[in-house]
This record gives sequence, structure tokens and C-alpha cells, in this order.
Amino acid sequence: MTARWTVRPEGSNWGDFGADDQIGRLNLLTPERVRRAVAEVREGRVFCLSMPLDYPGGSYHDLGRKPPRLHPVVRGGRIKYNNRGSDRHPDVSCDDWVELYTQFSTQWDALCHIGSAFDADGDGVAETVYYNGYRGGEHIPAPAVAEDDFAGARALGIENMAATGVQGRGVMVDLFAAFGRERAIVGYDALMRVMEDGGVTVEEGDMLCLHTGQASAILEMGKLPDRETLEDAFSHLDGRDERLLRWIDDSGVVAIAADNFSIEAVPPSATVEGSAYEGLHELCIFKLGIHLGELWSLGALNAWLKEHGRTRFLLTAPPLRLPGAAGSPVTPVATV
Repeated sequence: MTARWTVRPEGSNWGDFGADDQIGRLNLLTPERVRRAVAEVREGRVFCLSMPLDYPGGSYHDLGRKPPRLHPVVRGGRIKYNNRGSDRHPDVSCDDWVELYTQFSTQWDALCHIGSAFDADGDGVAETVYYNGYRGGEHIPAPAVAEDDFAGARALGIENMAATGVQGRGVMVDLFAAFGRERAIVGYDALMRVMEDGGVTVEEGDMLCLHTGQASAILEMGKLPDRETLEDAFSHLDGRDERLLRWIDDSGVVAIAADNFSIEAVPPSATVEGSAYEGLHELCIFKLGIHLGELWSLGALNAWLKEHGRTRFLLTAPPLRLPGAAGSPVTPVATV
């Protein structure tokens, strides 16, 4: 029992990593497991797993997220691009700032990204709570207006993930090989079949990567994505499949990343009154503290792994150490 809750959600691990834990299953990335991941490096070849941060372009799922906008820094009325500091010296400099939606492109979700209305006090009244019982309003404030000086979350912000380094063993599952471009909602049985066919084994402490082919299609469209490609194609996990959700818990994976928009099917395969709309997000972020990565660029790495009969690699993927943020762009790096 902690000061923040007396009842924890069924199937959650609140308190298992300590009363004040803010990194969830990343606690399982022990030094031994990092060494295990480093042992996967045989060729020294590196893959960038991020799309350019101005992709996918357009808008999607009515989320209102926009691509980044760069601006030059202006100092003393001078634009600091090709800026000569003095006529007496040859130095030239450029300096800029950016407007950035933290979850427009390749990203990690922070543990303050998804919470739930849950009766953590056991008094019959549901409160707004997040992983490990952190409270909406107290720990994750919501300003009445979009203030310029909004400081974000006081707990569970993305900076906690960044401080861990996020380095461990990645494991690739090639859903595209099984389902192609067709929209497929992948449950437990289908996922197990794909993993068996691909010789994939997942162990505690691994980071699961799901290749669906969607990010590759987005890159081919040159920031002019169509609705079909964004919303009505490619494979997604079934967040309503209880066997799949239990497997995620039992597997001990510390993070899940995919090259699609939300990892799970949105809208879900079925709508259940009183249940979370995004069941996989609720399980992973709210209950278990498993960070989720979306819109990763996995195509080139997946092709190389298949060519060389491998499924595992060293994955290094820290987000921006941006205090209070509910998500962050990320430039994941795979080394094989």
C-alpha cells in the first residue's frame, strides 16, 4: 500500500518496483540484460529507426498534431543564420528554435500519456489516476488554458525514461510478411503463429518491435499520405484479445514499438461498455508501465535481419530528456 492508492487495478504491477517508481518495466533492463543485448552485435552495422520528423505529413486520426516548424533565432534584430559575428573575424553561425508536437512522428509515449478513471481509494468514487497511482491534477496538472509557461507533468514525464538510457535487446516480429498491406487485427493466436514461423523468441527484458510495413509506405508518399494508408491498411494488434494482453504481461517485455500509428487497432475490434477504448494502451502504460513506441521506421532493419536469419539486435532508443512531456520524438538506433 502506498499513500497514493489503497486499491490497485486488477492485473497491474503498481508498487512492485517501489512505491515511487516512475519507469515501470524498464526496471527489468538490468546490467546483465544490457550485456546480453550487446552480445547481439556481430557486424557493427547501424540502422536508424526514425522517420524524418516532418513525416507522415498531413493530419491523421483527428489528433490535431502538426509537423515541426523551424525558426531562426533573432538576436538584437539580427537573424542568426549565416550570421557574421564581426567584420574582424571570419566566424559564421546559424541558430534556430522549433515548434514541436512530441508525438507527430517517430515517438515514445510517456507513462503520463494514458491514465484511467479508477477508484484507487476504494471509496466508490473513480479518480483520474495514472501508473503507480499518480494523480491527475496533483501530479499531472491540466491548465485551464494552453499557457505558454505550462510545465507539464510533475511525475511520469518522459524525462524519467530518458534518464535510463533505454538500451537493451530488440526483437523483431515481421507482421508484414504474414498480412501484407491489408488491414489485419492481430490477436494472440495469429501473433504466436507469426513468431513461430519466423523463429522468434521473446524473453523477459526484451523490447518487442513489430514490422507492419506502414512506415515504409508513408515514406514513399512523400508527406502526402492518403486516408486509406493512414487508417484502413496494415496490421495492428488486437487490444481486445485478453489472451494477447496476458501474453504481453507474462512475456516480461519492457517496451513495445511498431511502425504503425498506435500498435493496436483503432477503432478496436469490439467496443465494450465500461472498458478502455484502447485496451492495449491501458494495460501497457496505465497498469504495467510498459512504454509504447509508434511510427518507427523498421523496414530496412527487418529486411537485413531476414536476409541474415536473425531476429535480435542491440536497440538504443532514449527519448528527449524533456521534463514534464507526455511523449517525445526519438531516433532509435539498432546495431547488429
